[in-house]
Amino acid sequence: MRALTTEIGLSAPEGDIPLSSKTGTPTDNTVKLFSSSWRDRLKHNEITGLTTIDKRVPVSLLNLLWHRFEWPPIELLTGERFDVVHSAHPMMLPSNNAASVITIHDLYFFLHPEHTQAEIRRDYSALIRSHAERADTILVPSEYTAQEVKRLLDIPTTRISICPHGAPSWPARENWPDEGHILFLGTLEPRKNIGTLLKSYSSLLKQRRDIPHLVLGGSATPSAKSWLESLKRPPLLNHAQHIGYVPEHDRHTLYKNAKLLVLPSFDEGFGLPVLEAMTVGVPVVAANRGALPSLLGDAGLLVNPSDDTELTAAMERMLFDKDLIQKSVSRGHELARQYTWSAAAKASLSAYTQAIDNQKTRSIASP
Repeated sequence: MRALTTEIGLSAPEGDIPLSSKTGTPTDNTVKLFSSSWRDRLKHNEITGLTTIDKRVPVSLLNLLWHRFEWPPIELLTGERFDVVHSAHPMMLPSNNAASVITIHDLYFFLHPEHTQAEIRRDYSALIRSHAERADTILVPSEYTAQEVKRLLDIPTTRISICPHGAPSWPARENWPDEGHILFLGTLEPRKNIGTLLKSYSSLLKQRRDIPHLVLGGSATPSAKSWLESLKRPPLLNHAQHIGYVPEHDRHTLYKNAKLLVLPSFDEGFGLPVLEAMTVGVPVVAANRGALPSLLGDAGLLVNPSDDTELTAAMERMLFDKDLIQKSVSRGHELARQYTWSAAAKASLSAYTQAIDNQKTRSIASP
């Protein structure tokens, strides 16, 4: 099997060999990573275990051609043929003959297009049904997203494949930070519910003097303007800060020095910051929405993201209730160990095989 993918996160870490989902034995699968940009170059074979194909084509132009005109086919761009092409987002990669796999992390963009921007606002909501119906397999990170794809897009379960993310290989921290911070990680956008987080944190500051600083990590969208402005005024001034996008190699340090992770999102298809926090040993307060309840389970506190009073109370408990903290950290470690990138690689390979089988089935069924 020769697969081309734009999904970097699904490559197996060094030392892991993708296994056949049917036989459990090593296969001769070849996976190639396609990238395109006029300025930002991807180094040759930079990702361990993957061969890269890098083209100097503006991303915005290529996405417009792919999404709206479904041209050019990937074979024309690369000069190669593939058994499977896998897109890291809900829009298919055009191909002449390959089976098609798309990734749907969540469908918040479909339910709330007004909260999106750029190409997502232009294309995703309008085109998702057409692309999902024609994709041979849809890869999703959780059972929650699988059910949403089935419910909202009317896709049968035979064309949906669940592939949870893997936990990072970070060691659990040994020492509790005396001067740690409260951490939020994610894009500053409406879905992440930053307004309620800041309101709840402001209430905490009024109630107690020993509240840790709040650190917001993640890229800011235009909708974040009012939130960022509030950081410059009391009561948030000198108590909360936005540090922007956090590269992967810096995230571990942020977690090690955190007393609490708060993720009050209105919707999450998986919730990777929660998994990362549990891996390191950071207690979590998260919304009882989307995939977060099944991921966090009893390893933290779940709250109604629309209730700032409930969020305030949960944050205070998780900061100062030592028994709750210890229980959450211990249980978090147990749950995090269940998520591995080796399992994710196997699930991806199984999805590729499923896509090929589905393509053949649908081809036979077509008149």
